[in-house]
Amino acid sequence: MHSATLADPARPSVADFHRVNRGGGLFSESVSQWLGAVFALVAQRLGLRPTALTLANLVLGLAASVTVVALADEVAAGTVPAWVVGLAALVGWQVAYSLDCADGQLARVTKTGSAAGARVDVLCDVAAQIALVAALSATAVAQRPGTPTWLVALFAGTWMVNLVTSVMQSGPNAASMVTSTSLPVRLVKLVRDYGAVIFVAGLVLAFAPALTFWVIVAFTVVNGGFLLASIAFSARASL
Repeated sequence: MHSATLADPARPSVADFHRVNRGGGLFSESVSQWLGAVFALVAQRLGLRPTALTLANLVLGLAASVTVVALADEVAAGTVPAWVVGLAALVGWQVAYSLDCADGQLARVTKTGSAAGARVDVLCDVAAQIALVAALSATAVAQRPGTPTWLVALFAGTWMVNLVTSVMQSGPNAASMVTSTSLPVRLVKLVRDYGAVIFVAGLVLAFAPALTFWVIVAFTVVNGGFLLASIAFSARASL
């Protein structure tokens, strides 16, 4: 977290909110966190608590994912345009994630954070990401009925690696396997940048839903590989 003194504590700016963001990757910092700063500013002007943004993130994220699940078969059959559902999901997921970025910014700038609020934030993130996994899995199965059940299970299980490692990175014992902040390294890390991931997922659903099967294969490999590498890295450090 970046530390700074606000020019006017009673009237923080968008830059003040963005300055205290917790990162998340190149895409998230460049897009999601800035949009989150705008939401945090609006919320501060309206006198809203951070948890209000957390719950808005949950509602919008669930709505986008449930819509994808409900219409997966219709999109596969061609009775509902894929681009309508995909773009709606892309916008819904991106705005929901930006609200997730905003709640922390609002809490830090206005000093209204709490242990209960932090727990709600994590629990809502879990619920929203479960729904996202369900949406991508439902689309993959609808587009390719022969999709193996074990693949869907592996995809769902390894997806949560992102969330678990994100929580672990916020503690006092956080450590990174790759500490470089160079642009090439940050570009490689986009495969685990949640903002970038949901952006790509939305584009695939909108313009090439048949490729969703390969999307879940790719993320199963990436997240599973990261889990194994993290175990090896941590085990080596502990020994």
